[in-house]
Amino acid sequence: MQKLRAKGQRESIFNNEVVSRFELYNSLFLTLPFYKIKDTGTLLPLFIKYCEDGVHNQDTPNHIINAFFKKYTQNNSNKDIIDLLFRFIQYIERQVVLFDAVEDASFNKLNAADEHNALLSYLKKGVDNPELNTKIEKLIEDFSLRLVLTAHPTQFYPGSVLSIITDLTAAIRINDISTIHLLLQQLGKTPFFNKKSPTPVDEALSLAWYLENVFYFAAANIQSEVDRSLNDYNLESRKIIELGFWPGGDRDGNPNVHAESTIQVSKMLRQILFRCYYRDFRNLKRRITFRGVEDPIAIVQDVLYKNAFDPNIEMENICEALVEQLNTIKKTLIDNHDGLFSDLASDLIRKINLYGCHFASLDIRQDSRVLRDVHAYCRQSKPIISLFPENYEDLSEEEKINTLSFKSAKVIYSDPADPLTEDTLQTIAEIKQMQQSNGELACHRFIISNCQQASDILQLIELFLWNGWEEDNLSIDFVPLFETVHDLAGASKIMDTLYNHPFYKKHLESRGNKQDIMLGFSDSTKDGGYLMANWSIFNAKVALTETSDAHNIQLAFFDGRGGPPSRGGGKTHRFYASMGKEIANKNIQLTIQGQTISSQYGSIDSAEFNIEQLINAGISAGIKEKHNILLDPVHKNILDLMAEESYNSFVALRKHPLFLSYLEKFSPLTLLSKITISSRPVKRNSGEALKLEDLRAISFVTAWSQLKQNIPGFYGVGTALNTQDKNGNWDKVVKTYQESGYFKTIIDNCMMSMSKADFAVTAHFINDQEYGQFWKILYDEFELSKKMLLKLAGHETLMENYPVEKRSIAVREKIVLPLVLIQHYALEQLQNEITDEEKQSYEKLAIRTVYGIVNAGRNLA
Repeated sequence: MQKLRAKGQRESIFNNEVVSRFELYNSLFLTLPFYKIKDTGTLLPLFIKYCEDGVHNQDTPNHIINAFFKKYTQNNSNKDIIDLLFRFIQYIERQVVLFDAVEDASFNKLNAADEHNALLSYLKKGVDNPELNTKIEKLIEDFSLRLVLTAHPTQFYPGSVLSIITDLTAAIRINDISTIHLLLQQLGKTPFFNKKSPTPVDEALSLAWYLENVFYFAAANIQSEVDRSLNDYNLESRKIIELGFWPGGDRDGNPNVHAESTIQVSKMLRQILFRCYYRDFRNLKRRITFRGVEDPIAIVQDVLYKNAFDPNIEMENICEALVEQLNTIKKTLIDNHDGLFSDLASDLIRKINLYGCHFASLDIRQDSRVLRDVHAYCRQSKPIISLFPENYEDLSEEEKINTLSFKSAKVIYSDPADPLTEDTLQTIAEIKQMQQSNGELACHRFIISNCQQASDILQLIELFLWNGWEEDNLSIDFVPLFETVHDLAGASKIMDTLYNHPFYKKHLESRGNKQDIMLGFSDSTKDGGYLMANWSIFNAKVALTETSDAHNIQLAFFDGRGGPPSRGGGKTHRFYASMGKEIANKNIQLTIQGQTISSQYGSIDSAEFNIEQLINAGISAGIKEKHNILLDPVHKNILDLMAEESYNSFVALRKHPLFLSYLEKFSPLTLLSKITISSRPVKRNSGEALKLEDLRAISFVTAWSQLKQNIPGFYGVGTALNTQDKNGNWDKVVKTYQESGYFKTIIDNCMMSMSKADFAVTAHFINDQEYGQFWKILYDEFELSKKMLLKLAGHETLMENYPVEKRSIAVREKIVLPLVLIQHYALEQLQNEITDEEKQSYEKLAIRTVYGIVNAGRNLA
């Protein structure tokens, strides 16, 4: 009853604080004369109503739009229609921003601190329980959280727009109408997007906005809470939060990332960080006007200023020296000035200990197939050529591993290398320089995507030894990334081979016997469907943990989670909270990307809340010794059967002859490459014809989300549940749902994905002679999945347990419905015989709708 009351209160707050205020400020917004077409803001509400009625009547987008223009406008040429539709898009894009700002302004009221500071609550419980207290102390000693920002192309807003959103949120929080009015005008006149695609360095600079304006403060605030909690119980504080960064380092399938890009981004992160330090130091200096600190103050100021603003300064890892000077200042304040303002010195010391000289660790990632080619290139050069037989490529995996010698050598390259090979060799050499300049943590991980065998790791180690690195100083962590269903199944065998390999075993010992393993949700979902992807990853984690424990290796899983549930997003913290002791969970590492960055970490308040949730999940899971119920034979068998059934259903759909052509015709898939938001191509092998295996998971998921069908987020789940029901296993399925937090989270996230689908928008497809029956296959599985999920949860509607999120989704979907119809209208026109000029206009129209739809969905791509 108490939970129901709390949900009702949150829903009431949402309606009053968010929906009502949005309607108020939106009415103000619509009266602003931003654009050339007269009365755009007046016509838009009429257009929205026309769209809603048209979808209800299952009219085609072409009919809805033409009928609207015939009724409400006088000039109905193609140019006039396109011009007004563009104005509608621009208004709606900004309505999405306004709703985001209103929602963010109410964040603290909507998110009560019921999960706040679990560490402190557990410490209190341990006071009278020595056994629990020992466990807590050990957990704190081992626990860490690493958030890694990635450059996946669904974070659209430039820094100028992000700054407006920040200011608008602050003004809405205090209902400052005049400031809101001014900011809405500024928002209306500020470009949202670049005219040309960004470089990897541009992407890094854009994403660094969040580091500078959000994470720099939020992570330090959380660390401060941790320090206070531990200090209260006489425990030594330790760093538990780490930040990672992919833009400029992730070159997997992105030919635009080069070694020079990586170096530039590393320098940029350092400079932005020192500007943050200098900003804090100025506040410190303004307060500390006492005698006795003049010399260290002058030293710190000189060092910070030069590193923040002098581009020609010789970069060194100077963190220890800075902390030493600040500790001198702090000691003087405590000893001679009653500790006045010593908290400011402590705060800056804490930040330097957190971020060092690097801000966020820059990960390097490359595909195993590229790295194999680089190894083959090096094997043709002296003196390496003498170490390998000519038929090395034809050897078995075991024979290849036995051939590897791990000898340091200065390779003399005679033949010119291709660009990818040259980039790999140059990057390997430059990592050492980045570590010397910014500290080892600046760049210490090399991620091998599409890792399929132990030799993929071992051959990369040889590349390091051949290009400037010594065995005794190999300060690199080699991180395999297992992605497909097949690769996940074989992952533990690969790691067992590595753990038993003498050289790799010795290398791990030098790295503290710690191993990071990355698991990819996105490609496993594209490969095997939603349920099989989640279940494959669960089983892989259990097997990998068992293998690592057998070798006494401290394992950390690095989860490649995207925004939507189909790529590992959704209620992420609940996955970590549901881990049993059979899955390594002391070091939580995950990617945050796309709209997840702005929706969950877009403000200091929301970032702190979501960081706390992840920490709390890790701590609560670490305290429990509970066996994971999914490993019991009955529950595991049920999930095995359902995953296999779901997999077969999804693969059958993928093999349908119309599968890819349906996406190409009805979604903006083929136009995504023209969106100027990313340096990364839509697919690998970009010069070749479109193949499903080459299509990036993010493009795959985005295409389905634009259709409002979200197939990767649910397809096959309904079939799997229905089969178990027919086979008399329903009670077992329900018991599994009720007793397993992991399975329940899978189901809850599936419901979230389905809540953002709307098959009514495409209901007219049923009349299409070629694709009508294919659309019905998708729709029938959606309806079956909805029916079975509601039956399983005992609910009447999807997301019944999350009324605020459900209401937020409904409002957002209403805002962007016109964008969806405009997109379908434009794609439909592109199927006709039209001029090149008209084709260009309709393509641009379709492309522009993508931004607002993704932004409104917050985790759709």
